[in-house]
Amino acid sequence: MGLLSQGSPLSWEETRRYAEHVRRHGILQFLHIYRALRDRHKDVLKWGDEVEYMLVKFDHENKKVRLVLCGEEVLQTLQDKGEKVNPNHPTLWRPEYGSYMIEGTPGQPYGGTMSEFNTVQDNMRKRRQEAASVLKENEAVCTVTSFPSTLTRNIRHRRGEKVVINVPIFKDKSTPSPFIETFPNDDGEAAKAAKPDYIYMDAMGFGMGNCCLQVTFQACSISEARYLYDQLATICPIVMALSAASPFYRGYVSDIDCRWGVISASVDDRTREERGLEPLKNNHYRISKSRYDSIDSYLSECGEKYNDIDLTIDKDIYERLIKEGIDHLLAQHIAHLFIRDPLTLFEEKIHLDDANESDHFENIQSTNWQTMRFKPPPPNSDIGWRVEFRPMEVQLTDFENSAYVVFVVLLTRVILSYKLDFLIPLSKVDENMKVAQKRDAVRQGMFYFRKDICKGGNAVVDGCGSAQNGTGTDAEEYTLMSIDTIINGKEGVFPGLIPILNSYLENMEVDVDTRCTILNYLKLIKKRASGELMTVARWMREFIAQHPDYKQDSVITDEINYSLMWKCNQIAQGQAECPELLGVGFNKKQSGNKTDSL
Repeated sequence: MGLLSQGSPLSWEETRRYAEHVRRHGILQFLHIYRALRDRHKDVLKWGDEVEYMLVKFDHENKKVRLVLCGEEVLQTLQDKGEKVNPNHPTLWRPEYGSYMIEGTPGQPYGGTMSEFNTVQDNMRKRRQEAASVLKENEAVCTVTSFPSTLTRNIRHRRGEKVVINVPIFKDKSTPSPFIETFPNDDGEAAKAAKPDYIYMDAMGFGMGNCCLQVTFQACSISEARYLYDQLATICPIVMALSAASPFYRGYVSDIDCRWGVISASVDDRTREERGLEPLKNNHYRISKSRYDSIDSYLSECGEKYNDIDLTIDKDIYERLIKEGIDHLLAQHIAHLFIRDPLTLFEEKIHLDDANESDHFENIQSTNWQTMRFKPPPPNSDIGWRVEFRPMEVQLTDFENSAYVVFVVLLTRVILSYKLDFLIPLSKVDENMKVAQKRDAVRQGMFYFRKDICKGGNAVVDGCGSAQNGTGTDAEEYTLMSIDTIINGKEGVFPGLIPILNSYLENMEVDVDTRCTILNYLKLIKKRASGELMTVARWMREFIAQHPDYKQDSVITDEINYSLMWKCNQIAQGQAECPELLGVGFNKKQSGNKTDSL
C-alpha cells in the first residue's frame, strides 16, 4: 500500500510540524538519486507481482465467515520459516493495511526470458499453500478484492472530519426506493453525509482494506521507464474493468464493480479548503483529486501535448528542480506529488542522511497512490528505474492472477519492441476510469482509445498503422471503443491487443510448454473481454442473485456471505469447478496448474 515501516509513529499534530522538513529533505534525496543515476542504462528487464490476501475463518455450524485479525502473527511465522532462514526462499511476505491482510511476492524478481512466464503460477500457488499451512482449523487465505460483509486516524485528523464514501446501491426488484439507511447511535454525522440510494461508509478501512494485484517492472533506463509509465497509464482503466471483482460493500449489493473510487474516497485527506468548499485560509492549494487516483501528467516528451489536466504544483519545489537541471515534465510531476503532506512519520526516521537514504522522498511518493507509479532506484542498490502498474483487482485463483500479470508484462515487451503509442488526452483517460468502475463495464462500457497505435508506421499486424497515420488532430486520433474491440480487435476499427501479442509471440523463440501457458492466459483475457467468460464481479452478482436466501433487496446476509466466500475458497483450492469464470473443463483438482481447458 505504500511505505510500511516499523518504529514509533508520531501523532498527526507531531507529523504536521515536520511536514516541511520531510518535503525539503525528500526533494534533496530525490536530487541525490537523480544526479547519481540519471545516465544509468542497460538494466535488464526484471519484474515482479504483488498479491494481497485476506485471512478469514469459517464458522460452518452457524454459517458465518469473519475476517481474522492475525496478519501480524501469520506474517512473522511465514518470515521465520522462509526468508529469515533462506535468503533465496521462493516467496517473500510483507505487511498490508489491515490486520487481516498479508502481501506475498516472488522471492526474487523474474527476468527477461519468455520461460519466466511459465513459473508465475507455480510461485503464486506456493504462496497460497505457504500461507494456508500456518493457519488454524477452519481458517483460509482468500484472494477476494472486497469482503462483502460488514481506521486510520491521521487521514481523519488532517481532513478535519470523517471521510465520506457513498457508493450507489444496486436497485433490485425489492430494494426500497429510495434506499435510505438508518444508523444506530449516530451523532448526526452519518445521517448528514449519507445520500439516498447510496451505501455509506466513513472509514479508511472500507477502502484500504480491499485487496489488489500489482506488477512492477524495471526499465533499462529512466527514459524507457517514463515512456512505459505513459503508455500503461492509458491501459489502466481497460485492465481495471477486465479484472473487476468488487461489487459488494458493507453487506449490500452496489451498482459498481471496482474498488478504485471507494479507496480514493477512503483516503481523501483534503480539507474543506483544499476541496474548494471554503476559501483558502489555512491551506496553500485547491486540490482536484484524492491522493489515491489516476495520474495527472504524462512524463515522456511524446506525452506532453496530451497533458490537458490542470496540474497543481508546489512552485518553489518546481523552480528548485528546474534550477538543478531536472526537465520540465519530471519537475512538475515531482512538484505535484509534493503538494501533499506526509501522513505518517516515525520518530526514528526524522533526521536522515539525504545522500544515502530516501525515506522522506518515499514518504510522499508512496502515499500518492496513483494508477501508475514512477519509481526511482533506491540509493546504494543495484535496482534500476521502475514503473508500477496498480489498477488491477485481485482474482479468485492463481491461474487468473497469473493471466492478468503475464498479459500486462507481455504488453510492456510489445510496447517497447513495436514502439506502440497508446497516448490520448489525459482527461479522456480520467473519463475512462469513471466508466471502468461501472457495473458490467466490460460488456456495456465504451472507452476512448487511440485508433493508430503504430506511430512508427510499422504494420505489425493486419490493420495496425492504417487509421490516421498520426496526421490527424487530437480529436481524430482516438474514438470510443468497447473493451472487446480494444482487446480482441474489430476489422476496420482496431487491430486488438491480443492479436498484436500473438504476432509478437510468433516472432519470438519460445519453448512449446511456455507458449502453451501464455496462450492459455491470453485466452482467459480474450474471453473475459468478449463476455464469453464472466468477470469475478459479474460471477459474484449472479451467485448472490441465485442464492435461495437472497430476497432481491440488495442485502447480503451473513449466511449468503458465508456461502459466497466458501464457494470462492473452494474454487481457489481447486475443489469446485466454475465454468462461467474459468471455462468449461477447467481442471478442478489442479486449478493452480496449467490448463488447456479454455
